Amino acid sequence: MAKHIFVTGGVASSLGKGLTAASLGRLLKARGLRVTMCKLDPYINVDPGTMNPFEHGEVFVTDDGGETDLDIGHYERFIDENLNKGSNSTTGSIYSSVIAKERKGDYLGKTVQVIPHVTNEIKERVLKLEADNPDVIITEVGGTVGDIESLPYIEAIRQFRKEVGRNNVCYIHLTLVPHIGPAGEQKTKPTQHSVTELRGRGIQPDIIVCRSDQAISQELKVKISMLCDVPVEGVISAIDAASIYQIPLALHDEGLDAYVCELLGFSDEDFPCDLSGWEGLVNRVLQADRKVRIGLIGKYVNLADAYLSVVESLRHAGFAHKAKVDIEWIQAEEVTQLLGSQLMHDLDGIVVPGGFGERGVEGKIAAVGYAREYAIPCLGLCLGMQTMIIEYARDVLGLEGAHSTELNSDTPHPVIDIMDTQRKVTDKGGTMRLGAYKANLLPGSQVAEAYGTTVVSERHRHRYEVNPAYREPLESHGLVCSGTSPDDLLVEFIELPGHPFWVGTQAHPEFRSRPDRPHPLFDAFIGASLARAEGRAPHLLDPDQIPS
Repeated sequence: MAKHIFVTGGVASSLGKGLTAASLGRLLKARGLRVTMCKLDPYINVDPGTMNPFEHGEVFVTDDGGETDLDIGHYERFIDENLNKGSNSTTGSIYSSVIAKERKGDYLGKTVQVIPHVTNEIKERVLKLEADNPDVIITEVGGTVGDIESLPYIEAIRQFRKEVGRNNVCYIHLTLVPHIGPAGEQKTKPTQHSVTELRGRGIQPDIIVCRSDQAISQELKVKISMLCDVPVEGVISAIDAASIYQIPLALHDEGLDAYVCELLGFSDEDFPCDLSGWEGLVNRVLQADRKVRIGLIGKYVNLADAYLSVVESLRHAGFAHKAKVDIEWIQAEEVTQLLGSQLMHDLDGIVVPGGFGERGVEGKIAAVGYAREYAIPCLGLCLGMQTMIIEYARDVLGLEGAHSTELNSDTPHPVIDIMDTQRKVTDKGGTMRLGAYKANLLPGSQVAEAYGTTVVSERHRHRYEVNPAYREPLESHGLVCSGTSPDDLLVEFIELPGHPFWVGTQAHPEFRSRPDRPHPLFDAFIGASLARAEGRAPHLLDPDQIPS
């Protein structure tokens, strides 16, 4: 039977529950324990797939096609495990399931209520994760204690301890300990009130993780311990870190994993902690002595979380090259005005990430064209690859008005189009190619060299594809379709011979990158960008190398 850890938060949102939970997962894995994780989200959407990135950040995609909260990405990156659809449950999905059961008569005529039907559904979602025989399941409850949306989740996890046994459950509560400038001291009152709210719902936390911008003194720990009825060793100071990958080490130094193991019955003797690999990673992060400047061309650049996995993947590749990746956030709608500017000239690489909708697409097309002409390493992801196809069709093939039918249904040259097999599906999520799909890579191509193999699997999230009718004209004008679906119908990767790195993929490789094992495409891209930054690559393509 698995042990269960529940992570809740209070006082304010965005304190770092996800990173705290993920860091604990990493620490427990470092002790040799089998760990899996999940997130319970209070919003009523069935999943975040249709939510605006400005409100929710990126949509993370699992191998089995689950559209999940971005915290699932943190979990995967930290514990280095591929999670699935069951790792993220929302109020919308839970109520949908309860209502479907009621319609089928599963409740035998009972009056369907929050308790027990909704709370039972929540508990079932968590218990299903025991199917893979983990030693520990870490469950994060979204929102903050006291939110009306969170009440069924708090009640469900309260019942958990009674049903699976007191020694099989650990409650961790994350709170804010603010520093009040005029008073010149840290205040514990928000933590006290938050714990009181949690206790009012029937849960006594075993551990309180105190978020702050400076360390919590031993005196304050004793105070919190006394007023919140938690042992002093269960009061953990979690200060701001320069890199999120330092958090596991900081929490380990505070004794978090040791105390959790004590509570759950995992002895230090049987499960010693080996963090040597993670310490090596953090040392590479802190000792990076090279710099590379990457322009990220997007619609949602005012909210970095909208491109969280892309940013982390760039950083992972930087770690491997002992380089600090400085990201220049460039609004796609402003690119055409920036062409030829010092800002664009100084970029060592350009990334055009995925997205939906027409806004900013002409700027993305201009950006990949600029990168192609000026030999700037460029990586196009999903829509980013599609803009590379559009730009190439317009500028090299001379197909005026070439576009995607997603963005211009009247285009005379639909180089990007929706496949006939997808046209019949009307549900917003149903028309999408979601999850992991295999691709065959062209031997000797840049992407095959980067991956070190000719068969790969990557996660997808899109509706439109490269139109097969235009593949031969594109290839006859120099573009290489270096990766295709196993049936050779769909273009998965493209590249441009003679260019330092002008590579696009229909997939989202950023979802597979790990801090200590960067994704091969990002690794190759950062390598090419560093070559430009350090003067080891041309800053303008030889005219003889530019396909005509």
